[in-house]
Amino acid sequence: METRFEERFRQYLDSGFPILYIKSYEENKIDEMVRQVSGNRELVEWNEARGFVDFLHKKPLVKRGSSLEETLDYLDMNKEIDRKIFVIKDAASYMSNPVIIAKLKQLALDIVQELDGTIIIVAPLLQIPHEIEKFVTIFSPDDLNTEEIKSVVTQFLTEQGLSKITDNLMEEMANAFKGLCQYEINNILALAIANHGELSKRDLQYIFEQKQQMIMKSGILEMVPVSESIDSIGGLENLKAWLKKKTKVLQNIKSAQAFGVDIPKGVLIAGMPGCGKSLTAKAAANQFDIPLLRLDMGKLMGKYVGESEENMRRAIALAEAVSPCVLWIDEMEKAFAGIGDGQNGSEVTTRLFGTFLTWMQDKKTMAFVIATANNINKLPPELLRKGRFDEIFYVALPNSLERRKIFELHIAKRRKMDVNNINLSELVDKTKGYSGADIEGVIKESIESAFVAGADKLTTEHILSVIENTSCLSELMGEELKSMEETYEDHNFKKASR
Repeated sequence: METRFEERFRQYLDSGFPILYIKSYEENKIDEMVRQVSGNRELVEWNEARGFVDFLHKKPLVKRGSSLEETLDYLDMNKEIDRKIFVIKDAASYMSNPVIIAKLKQLALDIVQELDGTIIIVAPLLQIPHEIEKFVTIFSPDDLNTEEIKSVVTQFLTEQGLSKITDNLMEEMANAFKGLCQYEINNILALAIANHGELSKRDLQYIFEQKQQMIMKSGILEMVPVSESIDSIGGLENLKAWLKKKTKVLQNIKSAQAFGVDIPKGVLIAGMPGCGKSLTAKAAANQFDIPLLRLDMGKLMGKYVGESEENMRRAIALAEAVSPCVLWIDEMEKAFAGIGDGQNGSEVTTRLFGTFLTWMQDKKTMAFVIATANNINKLPPELLRKGRFDEIFYVALPNSLERRKIFELHIAKRRKMDVNNINLSELVDKTKGYSGADIEGVIKESIESAFVAGADKLTTEHILSVIENTSCLSELMGEELKSMEETYEDHNFKKASR
């Protein structure tokens, strides 16, 4: 039975679309699919290793080692594309070559105007030059579903002459393998068998390691190590209580869903810079006991048509493959600024935003999004609607109780023996308008100054001396902070602090 991907691909092939672009790493699997859907049409191929060859047997045609340019010339001059399916592999490095692009365009025009042929490009990355974008239709194979993954595992066990595994372990492995292709699954299974001679729960670690490799190789997402805990955050009690509530849901997701609870989507944390937003993202991942992935929006932008959007889809697919995880998008307003105002938002950025918005609305996986923003006025209003995030929190400058807690945390982290000898109340009184980052900076400089002066301990006077020479956030950004605070109040966002 054909998959939805195969059925759709066959339809476009039969309809005469000139260039079909399949984004996939699994060339062997794609070869088999193309062979099955090609019918009686002749199949030919070009690849870097062997040149222009017969598709089925990989035997040279015309001459051994023909270049892509020579092959395109031959197909064009002799009308050899007629009644043929021409598969191109290893073409990534040629997609910026103006001669190759021009020849592909000419072949596509010939197919549209008079010839019955199809060009299929198979590549792991999406790179479509502007000149041929109108002729190209993009395909990406569906990820393996749970039953297909179980079938791959069962087939592997049968081929290796091994006994079946328990239903519970099969279920765990099927869920853990989601997002990986058949080639990757078979490699991990082979590694597990080579090490232990059987499949067991401990082999789930190999799957996690493979997914870490996926993240590192992507260049789009970064896996961030976390050591911070919820207790590392001074204040923000409302936000911390909310995260603890989500922890119970995420760590008991099956029973939560059975009870009727929706899978958590995520949270937008907006507010003053240096007040704990990024720290909260790290602490939340630690609290949930799941990996933290950081999405750098700048790395999504590509030079080819559709590359940026494909990078966004790839980042989302990676996050879903690694899930459960926290997907952290820092300073989101920088990524989507200007969308909808008709001036600053580029078409590419608008499409990226649309892709992200649709995913957030329809998301069914346990990729919990934590987005942070300093200036919410620069965010598109569509992002703030109910249903995108589970909640939006506003982080203000720390109040007196929170400043006291922040001082305690940072002093204890570096000079625990000195905490009880320092007048915290005096420090709190002198730091109204300070952010958490301001306070941390004061403590770092105070400890350094005490060490340089040859002191045997940190004192209140050391810290007060630094405070007197520090310009805090409210002094540097007074009017801007006031405007931001009014905006958050007008939107009636939940306060992160009590």
